[in-house]
This record gives sequence, structure tokens and C-alpha cells, in this order.
Amino acid sequence: MNAKNFNILLWVGVSLWLVMMFNGMSAPSQIEARNLSYSQFLSEVSDGAIEEVRIQDQTIKGTRTDGSRFETFNPDDPGLVADLLKNGVVIHAEPPAQPSVMVQMLVAWLPFLLLVGVWIWFMRRNSGGGGPGGIFSFGKSRARQHAEGDVKVTLRDVAGVEEAKEEVGELVDFLRNPQKFSSLGGHIPRGVLMVGPPGTGKTLLARAIAGEAKVPFFSISGSDFVEMFVGVGASRVRDLFEQAKKSAPCIIFIDEIDAVGRRRGAGLGGGHDEREQTLNQLLVEMDGFAGNEGIIVIAATNRADVLDPALLRPGRFDRQVVVGLPDLAGRTAILEVHMRKVPLAEDVVARTIARGTPGFSGADLANLVNEAALFAARAGLTAVNMQMFEKAKDKIMMGAERRSMVMSETEKKLTAYHEAGHAIVGRLVPEHDPVHKVSIIPRGRALGVTLFLPERDRYSMSKRQLESQISSLFGGRLAEELIFGPEHVTTGASNDIERATAIARKMVTRFGLSDNLGPLAYADEEGEVFLGHSVTQQRQISADTAQSIDQEVRIIIDRNYRRAQDLLNENMDKLHAMADALLRFETIDRDQIDDIMSGRPAREPVEDTGPTLPPRGSNPATGGKPLQDPPIAGPSVRGI
Repeated sequence: MNAKNFNILLWVGVSLWLVMMFNGMSAPSQIEARNLSYSQFLSEVSDGAIEEVRIQDQTIKGTRTDGSRFETFNPDDPGLVADLLKNGVVIHAEPPAQPSVMVQMLVAWLPFLLLVGVWIWFMRRNSGGGGPGGIFSFGKSRARQHAEGDVKVTLRDVAGVEEAKEEVGELVDFLRNPQKFSSLGGHIPRGVLMVGPPGTGKTLLARAIAGEAKVPFFSISGSDFVEMFVGVGASRVRDLFEQAKKSAPCIIFIDEIDAVGRRRGAGLGGGHDEREQTLNQLLVEMDGFAGNEGIIVIAATNRADVLDPALLRPGRFDRQVVVGLPDLAGRTAILEVHMRKVPLAEDVVARTIARGTPGFSGADLANLVNEAALFAARAGLTAVNMQMFEKAKDKIMMGAERRSMVMSETEKKLTAYHEAGHAIVGRLVPEHDPVHKVSIIPRGRALGVTLFLPERDRYSMSKRQLESQISSLFGGRLAEELIFGPEHVTTGASNDIERATAIARKMVTRFGLSDNLGPLAYADEEGEVFLGHSVTQQRQISADTAQSIDQEVRIIIDRNYRRAQDLLNENMDKLHAMADALLRFETIDRDQIDDIMSGRPAREPVEDTGPTLPPRGSNPATGGKPLQDPPIAGPSVRGI
């Protein structure tokens, strides 16, 4: 008999025993044979026919003068005893039946036993189903320990981040052969912080280290430390490192460390006593008075700017590994890894898909392969072909099609001219990303979409490129104004205006691209106070300078607005032709746009295989200078 069946039988037995005890305790409330009504009983008493009675609880039993016995119900009549004595009836009074001592004890202790049972159930529930420690394990670490062989992912399963793989691969060498480094005076790093945008593979890289290291591996999230009770997080940090000391050499991986490692004592985000105490304990454990030899802490975050400086210093996190967005070769390798899991058609080329997905992270590429497989399954195909990958790419970049949305002819025509304006201006301004596709099929929240794709991976942008983007952003609004008149301009360009203004303001205040204000930084601190920055910020610019900044922004906007207007006026025939093609085909690709811009009719749509790129290696070097806040990191989408 298993434990589950035993528990069921135990509770059934306890329930039956309780029922039997309560039945024994309860006084009889019913009389099986009522051969005499109470009114008849009183009548016989008055006639002298009753010799004696025995009264117990609510039952009256007695004997008549003729020797017959009777039984009736006692309704607690206050004059009954007087009537019986008046008529010479012998009265026998008995005390009420008392329950047994055991039953009395059970009734007295039952509420207390119920409270104890509820408390035991609460402890078992808080300990995860009866684990050791119960509710008293509240301050214990929630880290999961992975033994050797539990994690199957290795560094061979990670692609697109070769430099990061080399950095973390050195940790594996340290753990496997420490004498190789200690003989030259080197020591094992205390901590490694992996920094990068979301979806670039930081957690996957940590899992690969766990699969390669062949040492105990503890994984925990930063949010698992912080609780509503002050001191619990610090207790969990101490317990985590105590467990790690027993298993040294070992690795501790803390995912999303910014949940516990934000800057202390700064602004509205620094007044959380529990989080600050947890961080203080983490700092001490990593590099305090008592060292922790043989323990490597690996952490991951996409918000390194909000971390406390004491956490980032050498001795705690000795090195920072940047896990950035992959380049063309990296995207190709990532696609090949994910394509192993799906059947592919012969026309699928991973490098061609990678060329059309600049700015995609590893998670985006995994999603692309999955969406393509879903499209192929819906179409009833046995293999995923290139057309399915193009559909998946369009869905991710531009949003899902909303073909059920009904648009009036006027609205559809306005959308066609709006998107054609974006495409024509973007095609004619210098150093702008090529137009990849234009569509008036509603996608996501947009009624129409114009997709620009860069020809190569880009790490910086020139002033000319930024101004060309501003011009193309105003192309849609200007097309509406020129064709339908100023009174018919719609709200569809609100996002375009917002983005153009943001680019112009960054050019003036952050990039130093203003002719009049020069190469100075005028931007105020833009960090959120809830993310660890100070709420007491001082304004570093005067009122006159702020006015000059507004004037410079207006000059840039007006200059590019007029340029876009002139380009559309000079190419009005192409604007009409492209709008007609959109109304006819709904979606036009790069080849059709080339036909329209050359004065030829747009050809029938063909399968899209992505943009053509120059050979690998033609991308200019950046001189090793980090790019601060790139305005456009990937494909650019213009939507009404």
C-alpha cells in the first residue's frame, strides 16, 4: 500500500471514530415508541390512572395502576410536577445522560487540535510540500544546484558571440587546470558580469558554462533574494555562499542581478532597506574580510548602468563580458543552430536570411525560425522553404497582417500615398537605407508600413544619414498634404513627427552635430530615478541655451522638411505611380520600386529573397570606439 492510499484510509478511520464518539456523546432526542400523547397523559394523571413516572431529560416513562407501561415526551411543563404530586403519583427524577470522559476531553480539545492542524499544514505548504525546515526555512537560499551532467548545453551550442565565448571559456580552463595559471601568479576571477541587450544569449551562455565546467553549479534569480521582510535576502545570500563553500570549487550564476544590485542611497530607487541589506551582504560575501576561494560568481543583466559601483569594482566582478547583437556571420551561425531542429527545403540559405535581418538578436532569430515552421505547418508543407522565412520575417518586422480589417477606399488611397511618400523620399535622399518593402495591408497598429533595411551591419551614423532619416520621416505627411490638401492631413504621421524631433534633438544636445552650438553635451540626465539614479538633478544649461537648442532643432526640422517637399514635387509622377501600384498589389518589393523610380510600370510581384549585400569584409572599421546610444540599431519601419 502506497503512502497516498494509507493517508486516505487513515483519515477515513479518524472520521468514523469521530462520528461514533459524537453519537455516543449526544443525548437521545427522539423516542422510538410514543404510545401516549402528552394531553392523554395529563388526562390519565387527573383520573388517577398513573401510579409512578420516571423523568429523564425530555422523556417520561411510567406505569399505570393496571400495571401497563407507557412512554411520552416531556415538553418542559412547569406545572407538571405539581399535578403529579396532587394526584399521588410517585416521581423518580434521574440526571441527564453524561458523555464519557474521553468524549468530553475530545470536545474540549477539538478547537485547539484544529488550530494545530492548520498550522502544520501551513508549515508544510511553505516548505514546498513537507521539505526539511518547514516555515523556518524562510531565510534559506532558493538556488538550484546542478550536478555534473544535469545541463546538456555546451559552448558548441552557442553561436554568434565568439568573443564572449572565449572570455567565459577561460573560466572553464581555470576550474579544470588551476595550476596552469597559478604557476605564473594568476588567480581565478572572483566574478564575471555578462552585459548585453535582451535576447542576446547571456543566460544561454551561463548554461553552457554549467555544461562545460564539470563542477557544482548554483543558479538563482536576483528577485529570489528580495522579500517583504527586512533581513531575509541577506540571510539567503549567506546561506547560498555557505552551500557554495561546501562544494568549492563551484560556480554561482545570478540572473538579472539588477533586481538586487541597484545603486544604494540614490533617489527614489535607493530607499529599500531590504534590497540594500541584501546588496551589502552580497558585497561582503564576494570580497570581504573572509575570502571565498574557489567560488566564481557569474551574473547577467541588461541594465549595467544602474548597478552599484562597489559591485563593479575589480575583486568582485573582475571582468565584464559584453554579449552584443550578432553581426552577419554571427546571425548566420545562430540560424544554422536553430535550423537543425526543422526540416528545410533546398532553397533555404541561412546567409541570405541573415542578410535581411540586421539588428536581430539570438532570441529574435530563434523566433524567426519558429514562425517560419508554423507558417509551413499551416500551409501543409513537409519542409520549410524560403517563402515561409520571408513571411515570418515580415511578421516580426512589420507585425501580423490584419486582413479582416475593412478600410474604406478613401482611407486606403490616403495610406497608399502616405507610404509612397516615405519610400520615394527615402530612396532619393543621400546615404539612406534602401527601401525593402512597402505595404498598405494593416499590420499591428499601423494601417501601412514602409520597411527600410541597411545593406550592412552599422556601428555609427553620420550627420547626413541622420538628416536623411528626418526627411524620409516627413515624406508621408507631405504626400498627404500635396495630394489631398492641408485640410485633409491626418494624424497618421504623429509617430513620424515624434521620431524626427527626437533625432534632431539628439543631434543638437548629445551628438554635437549643431553648427551654432558646437560639440557640447546639453542633454539633461535621462535616467529613471526608480532605476537607481538621483532624483536631485541639477539643470546644467541656462534658459538662453535652452532657447537656442529649441531654435537649432527647429532649423534642422525645417531644412529637412523643405527638402522632402521639394523631392516630392519634383517626382509627383512617381508618387502617383507608386500609390497606384500599392492600390493594385497592396505590397510592393524592392524590384517593383526600382521599376517605378526608373519610369517603368511595376512588374508583377515575385518571391522576395531579401536584400543583396556587398561581400563580407567591406564594412568599415570603427577604430574600436564604443558607440553611445545608436539612433537606429536595425531595420527602420515607417508606419502611418
